[in-house]
Parts: sequence; C-alpha cells; structure tokens
Amino acid sequence: MALAAPLAISLGDPAGIGPELIAEAWTKRETAGLAPFFVVDGADVLTAAARTRGLDLPVSRITEPSQAHAAFAVGLPVLGDEDCNPTFGSPDIAGAALALHSLATAAALASSGEAGGVVTGPIAKSKLAVVGFTQPGQTEFLADACGLPHEDAVMMLAGPSLRTVPLTVHTALSQVPRLLTHDLIVQRSRIVARSLARDFGLAHPRLAITGLNPHAGEDGRMGDEEQRIIRPAIEALRAEGLAVTGPHPADALFAAHERNGYDVALCMYHDQALIPIKTLDFDQGVNVTLGLPIIRTSPDHGTAFAIAGKNTASPGAMIAAIRMAGECAARRAA
Repeated sequence: MALAAPLAISLGDPAGIGPELIAEAWTKRETAGLAPFFVVDGADVLTAAARTRGLDLPVSRITEPSQAHAAFAVGLPVLGDEDCNPTFGSPDIAGAALALHSLATAAALASSGEAGGVVTGPIAKSKLAVVGFTQPGQTEFLADACGLPHEDAVMMLAGPSLRTVPLTVHTALSQVPRLLTHDLIVQRSRIVARSLARDFGLAHPRLAITGLNPHAGEDGRMGDEEQRIIRPAIEALRAEGLAVTGPHPADALFAAHERNGYDVALCMYHDQALIPIKTLDFDQGVNVTLGLPIIRTSPDHGTAFAIAGKNTASPGAMIAAIRMAGECAARRAA
C-alpha cells in the first residue's frame, strides 16, 4: 500500500506486551502486508523485548520520519533517543514517562503530516497519571492533541467478523441512562457514517443501533428509553438519508445471520459493544478512533503485565492494528 508518510507507533508501557508485539509485527511485515512504520523511542526496550520471543531484532536508528521508508526493509526503524530498562511485568514510573513521551511525539508527528497515522501501544493509565497524563484514555489524549472536544473522538472496535461502537464508554452502568441523549446518538452516528465512508471505503454504510433494555424495551414494558430517546434519534438520522435500523434487541444482533445486515453496530454502553467483539475477534480486534483529522488505531487489548516477556502473547491484534492504519491512511492519500 502506498502511503505519503510512514506510520508512527507509540511504544506503550515498556513493561507490558506492547514492545514484544511491535517487534514481532516488524518480523512479519511482508507476510502480513504491513505499510512502513517506525517506533517512537525505546530502541533498547524493543531489543530486549524481542529477545524474550527468541528474535534477534535489527534496529534502524532514524533521525526523521521520512527515513523510515528506506530503513524499514533492513531493520525496525526507531526515532528518538528516550529509553529505559524495564522489568517485564513490573511497571514503574520511568516506563510510564517513556510511554507518555512516545505517545505525545507520535501524535504530534501525525498532526504535522510527518507520520501517516498513529498506532498506539497499550498503556497503564494508573502509572501514567503519576507523570502528568490527565485524560481518561489515549482516545481523549489524541482528541486533545488534535484540538478537538472529547465527544468528537468516537471509539470503534473492529475485527474480521464485526464492528461495534459504544455510545457511552468508561462510565458506571448506573449512569448510562442519564448519559444517553438524542443528540449523543445523532452526533456519534454521523461521525461513524462519515468515517466509514472516508477511511473504510463504505460509500453507504449501514448502521444498526441497539436498544438499551432487554428486548429493546418491548414497547415500553421494560423501560422507555427506546421510545423516548433512541427511536426518535434513528428517525432523525433516516431523515438525513443515513441507512440506520433499530432499536435492535442486543441479545440477537450479533448472531452470524444478523451481522450480514449491517456494517457497524452502535451500542448503548461499553460491555454491550465489547463483549461480542472480544468473543468473536479477540486476537484480531482493533480499537479505531473515528472523527479525528489523523488516523489512529490500537490493538484491542491491554498491557497484559502477567504474561509480558513470556512469549505467550499473540501478535495478531497488533498486526491487525498496523494493517488497518495503513489501509485507512492509503484511502485518505488516494
């Protein structure tokens, strides 16, 4: 795939599984069809992490992103001199500082156009908070880096079998009914539709919207959010010409025969969206941020400190995240 600029990968927490999976992804770059990428910081971390997987990783030091295209064929390009000496499985403050520096630099390079997009390694937010990370997560961090309000950055989980969007994300389940509004559903559906057309090549994306309550409320017998909020929002979106259906009972929407009828499912809360994607596509699930002026993807898993350095973590989601970022960036560049 032809990109105007290489992808930037942020290291993630050095004590987690991110560095070893980035290293393995580079070794599989040709068979996986990955676009050229470089990692921001952590050359020593990457070398040590690769060694835990039995890989003798060549590192290509670069001083500017444009050098990554040529360097990519002979070694994993690394930009920047920031580094640390982590104990895999044991996060610390030095590692958190490195992860934050890597993330901030990668975001800045994508915003300037020097990188074609960002793939973010998994982080430990509790450690990052100690070194100045104030956002709820990397999605909000990137929204801030792009100068956008957090509500304009929409999380989509994507895998070979399914795409889902949680309309409310990291909030207590008891707060979800209060947070669901007509405007929230309409605004985020618009962002999803535009992004699927621009970055995923779906000229007329089909959106399926779930209900909040069991059986989508059963005409008000099990809650009235469907009648008061969700259905009017769907009708407003249809009036704009979008292909939207619902509200669907969430317990049936993810069956194989149902998935053929839509391109993305918009769900009312976190677990309603993430349980099906992690059940169907755990090792290939990608977290994509929609609505940003830059491309951002991430493997849909965490730092997995318990297995870091033990050569048991699957590289599938990291490879999928890099591949998807390259495909989306290529569509924007076309």
